[in-house]
Amino acid sequence: MNDSSYRQLATRLNELPHGFPPTPDGAELRLLAQLFTPEEAALAAQLRLTLETPVEIAARSGGDPQALRKQLKSMVMRGLITAGRAPTGGLGYGLLPFVVGIYEMQAGRIDVELARLFEDYYQQTYRQSVPQQPLAHRVIPINQSLHQNLEFHPFESAAAIITQAQAWGVTDCICRKQQALLGHGCDHPLEVCMVFSEVPGFFDQKQGVRALTQVEALATLQRAAEAGLVHSTSNTQQGLWYLCNCCTCACGFLRSVSELGTANVIARSAFVCVVDEDQCAGCRECEESCPFNALTIENLAQIDAARCTGCGVCLLACSQEALKLVRRSAEEILMPPQTEEDWRHLRAEARGIDLKVVQ
Repeated sequence: MNDSSYRQLATRLNELPHGFPPTPDGAELRLLAQLFTPEEAALAAQLRLTLETPVEIAARSGGDPQALRKQLKSMVMRGLITAGRAPTGGLGYGLLPFVVGIYEMQAGRIDVELARLFEDYYQQTYRQSVPQQPLAHRVIPINQSLHQNLEFHPFESAAAIITQAQAWGVTDCICRKQQALLGHGCDHPLEVCMVFSEVPGFFDQKQGVRALTQVEALATLQRAAEAGLVHSTSNTQQGLWYLCNCCTCACGFLRSVSELGTANVIARSAFVCVVDEDQCAGCRECEESCPFNALTIENLAQIDAARCTGCGVCLLACSQEALKLVRRSAEEILMPPQTEEDWRHLRAEARGIDLKVVQ
């Protein structure tokens, strides 16, 4: 493999706030080679986070704008880069982080080889890449887990995020598809990961996404909750465009809690579970439901607040209604950055990288 263009792209991706750390044996290069041709990798390495038109990209990096436009469109269709309205007007193209970004867009084309390559890379890098602050992913509970008198911000509730959107779509969970291809499948539902937009009808013609109505999106959320899945999204207050409904069987973020012992890889919600001892029968209905092993039974249910992420999954398993979520103290709540741009600056500062290189 002539890996010069893949090394260039890997370096570029690692310059993003999300990171794309190298491995001793070049697992990241083999992963990129499975997704990009050498020419595509070289082009992607020239892109910025800020969307640029083909004319602007050609002026900066060379090439014919018309030929670039055709190549860029093909890459967008395969989820390798992103597109949207450029600040200068017209259709612009930009670089996607690897996670969350390029990898999640491969749900429709992942095969055994890509699943194996990603697992190899994941096992070598997750300890160093995920716990960096501010965290990239955040747990949020479903509305029915929140007491009716409990105050919460819209970004703290999965259902509230759905109702604020103008367009809704659902995709297969790439995490569960990847693990199934490796022979580690689970029984949780597959088509439950959702995406959102402020543009009505945005997903009507979107490849790899099934458009939903708001009612259908809320029903999908309920189906995921009843299956015991954890809801999570990006660690910001605004611009929330996706909602993962995943499990510790498959999700890269959640697996690391149980498999790698890294408890600080995903930001917990602003809530914590508590037990109403008068209602608890010690029946153990809830014991197996907690994805983070924060709940045990010693005559009555006991909550380890340090391990509890405030996901609310256990509440739906308790027929006695003995569990509820309460807001953590102000000192315990680490508010998410306001916007993705704020998150990028904080993450870049924490990693000691120059964000101007990729902006």
